[in-house]
Amino acid sequence: MATEEELKRDEYFMRKALIEAQAAFDEGEIPIGAVVVCKGQIISRAHNLTERLHDVTAHAEMLAITAATNQLGGKYLTDCTLYVTIEPCPMCASACGWAQLSRVVFGASDDKRGFKRYAPKVLHPKAEITNGVLREDCMALMQLFFKKRRD
Repeated sequence: MATEEELKRDEYFMRKALIEAQAAFDEGEIPIGAVVVCKGQIISRAHNLTERLHDVTAHAEMLAITAATNQLGGKYLTDCTLYVTIEPCPMCASACGWAQLSRVVFGASDDKRGFKRYAPKVLHPKAEITNGVLREDCMALMQLFFKKRRD
């Protein structure tokens, strides 16, 4: 069970990921945002850029992982936590596993495309998973995005 301090920390960093998700929303991208935190500091932040870059791999998590490894100068993120607004897809979760992220925190589950459905063991075996942080806020932005697309 998480302590009050841990919950506050997770909510603080998830709010930073939500800022990135809002930037994606504002750019017409699927509103997913991510930040990588190392030793209490944000070392990278990103949001989906698949439309702008015409690249199906330009997910928030992938971009944040790449930026974090560049920042640290190595391919492993063993002392880092990824905060992402929506459950990572199998591709992104696999990248988290290869990067050896110690923790993945996500806001809302993705029952259609999330890794838990298709590849539940793809993360590094020692990785801790926390979900449901600011779930309602994360879901509301996604729902608004797709509602606007349908209108």
